[in-house]
Amino acid sequence: MQLNSFLLRSSGVAALGGLLFGFDTAVIAGTTDALRGTYHLTPGMVGITVASALWGTILGAMFAGIPGDRYGRRDSLRVMAVFYVLSAVGCAFAWNWYALLAFRLIGGLGIGGSSVLGPMYIAEVSPAKWRGRLVGFFQFNVVVGILLAYLSNYLIGQAGFGATEWRWKLGVSAIPAVLFLLMLFGIARSPRWLVAKKRLDEARHVLKKIGEPNIEAEIQDIAASIDIEHSHEREPFFSRKYARPIFLAVAIGFFNQMLGVNAILYYLNDIFLRAGFSKVSGDLQAVAVGLTNLVATVIAMSLIDHAGRRTLLLIGSVGCAASLAGVAWVFGTQSHQSLLVWLLVGFIAFFSFSQGAVIWVYISEIFPNRVRAKGQSLGSFTHWAMNAVVSGLFPVVAAHSHAAPFAFFSCMAIVQFFVVLFLFPETKAVSLEDMQRRLGIA
Repeated sequence: MQLNSFLLRSSGVAALGGLLFGFDTAVIAGTTDALRGTYHLTPGMVGITVASALWGTILGAMFAGIPGDRYGRRDSLRVMAVFYVLSAVGCAFAWNWYALLAFRLIGGLGIGGSSVLGPMYIAEVSPAKWRGRLVGFFQFNVVVGILLAYLSNYLIGQAGFGATEWRWKLGVSAIPAVLFLLMLFGIARSPRWLVAKKRLDEARHVLKKIGEPNIEAEIQDIAASIDIEHSHEREPFFSRKYARPIFLAVAIGFFNQMLGVNAILYYLNDIFLRAGFSKVSGDLQAVAVGLTNLVATVIAMSLIDHAGRRTLLLIGSVGCAASLAGVAWVFGTQSHQSLLVWLLVGFIAFFSFSQGAVIWVYISEIFPNRVRAKGQSLGSFTHWAMNAVVSGLFPVVAAHSHAAPFAFFSCMAIVQFFVVLFLFPETKAVSLEDMQRRLGIA
């Protein structure tokens, strides 16, 4: 089965949710200093400001699977796009700190929901041969969004908006959010969702358009897995049967944040300020980190279906541990600050090459059809819950010791290496239906 324009367009539009995901999570890095002055924020209040969106992502990730199953992945993504628009406009016109927190929470609902629905939609329209790269395109868009956020922060910072600069930085994402909403009206529903709703003619039509060579066999395979689903309707999700995929989803979401990547991305400008860089220099260094993130993700996407998910995770764990240990050493010794940029670039490169590129692909592959929405929500929930905790605590801990957070993150990377080495199975080139058989889920 070859890629065609319809499959690429459907996957690409769904993956645009990842661009807004990346932009909205990273753009705060360029506003923390201004917000600290505008609202007289303590380190704890800065942590709450950053984490407010993340608590929204937790709610979005927890509950997105419900409308995703009832109304479809595509239509639910449209609701997430509306949340993105409301958040951007609301943050730009926030009249006080509490209003800002509320609108960031709304944006978090969109981020958390799209982190579940986007990869799930792409996984369900993609053939096994291309699934890793197509679902990985969601993560590619996340890192593009992060890079655009840093670049946008730099350009807006040079535009001379003065006291309203932070409002422009937070509000500009309304433009891609509106485009995302409009483009979602041009893609098809998931064929697996259509079969589940017994809309078989529509499912055949979609499978034909995405280039499926044996439509009836695919319909029967999906239907068979759904028949199993119906026979287990009253079966609890948190049961021994699903223990292994549940563990894998929780583990990969947990370690994704325990390595500190989002805390570093959110507070990147503050980290550079602590190391002695100026505001403008810090903005430029952030762009360099964002560009590294993008390049490493592109490399990972080209290898993920060949080298495999597990191999990338193992390589990345080693590189992240070494880079983070170096950052802790720079802050601990208060010397060689010039190495900080290179160490952070190295960390981002190894993380993007491994965890960053693998997480959404892996979670979308390890659950059977009947509980995929719940499984995707669980993995995403774990990711965002840990993100909120780490990002909320980071400025408080760093205020007492700049080195301590990075030493902790390095240790977590080492633990991740051994967990992946001994407990993570490889999922490359395995169909979604075969995967549940390999994991022993009937």
